[in-house]
Amino acid sequence: MAWKHRHLVDVDVFSEEDLYTVLEEAVRMEEVMKRPLKKVPALRGKVVANMFFEPSTRTRTSFELAEKFLSADVINWSSSGSSTAKGESLEDTAKTIEAMGVDAVVVRNKQVGTPEYLIKKLNGACVMNAGDGARAHPTQALLDLYTAWRHFGSLRGRKMAIVGDILHSRVARSDIYAFSKVGVQVVVSGPRSLVPLHVFDLAEYEPDVRKAVKGADMVYALRIQRERQEEGLFPSIDEYHNQWGINEEVLSHASKGAVVMHPGPMNRGVEIDSFVADGDRCLVLDQVKSGVAVRMALLFLYLAGGGDR
Repeated sequence: MAWKHRHLVDVDVFSEEDLYTVLEEAVRMEEVMKRPLKKVPALRGKVVANMFFEPSTRTRTSFELAEKFLSADVINWSSSGSSTAKGESLEDTAKTIEAMGVDAVVVRNKQVGTPEYLIKKLNGACVMNAGDGARAHPTQALLDLYTAWRHFGSLRGRKMAIVGDILHSRVARSDIYAFSKVGVQVVVSGPRSLVPLHVFDLAEYEPDVRKAVKGADMVYALRIQRERQEEGLFPSIDEYHNQWGINEEVLSHASKGAVVMHPGPMNRGVEIDSFVADGDRCLVLDQVKSGVAVRMALLFLYLAGGGDR
């Protein structure tokens, strides 16, 4: 089918059909990644600018690989050492990039709403959100969905427990939207001080992590930033780990075939035990691999409209 969306801000605007269109396209892109020559000419002649205003290793590298595997020309831009560091506005920077003939802008910024701002200011370039503030991380949610779908097959009727700092997590919000739309029951758990009020309209909240993961097929541990403890949002790192850290005892309450996921980078001994992180049930490396395939699929759908590869 022809892809109907122009920009990627978050997955909340996707229908279930849209989500499966991305997943099915990602399967084809994963096949490309298995070839000795990992390249197709799908985006030859297209130019993509990666604009990252925040440090990033996984997301930025994953996007860059996806763009190059599709034969796009890539511009990597960062705020460090750029004109932005000299006081140039985001609008002027973006327009400068677009004037160079860019077809798409992949943007990460700590400011919520940056993608929508660029959509209004740019004339023709497609804008793709690589994470804005604590609000949204659509490509992470899609790669998480793809990872779980490839592992389990059908996801409808399954249960997912998201554990940790929901308040500051752009991943949690996007994951709740994506997994709920394909029929997954989503339960969140963590300190009440780290759970925003709007989450109660989107998912069930269970403060007891063992009750939250009971019968869960997917246990998703969110990264805990140590500065949250300094802000007084929970008493100590040790107490957080004892109450909400994902270990083998906590997993014993989940379903027999439950898997563990994490957006990375992991704080071992805080939100996840090393034994769990290194175990057979952990899909973190599968998530990393899925990230390239899913971003290839999205770039193809947005820039080539889902036509011939």
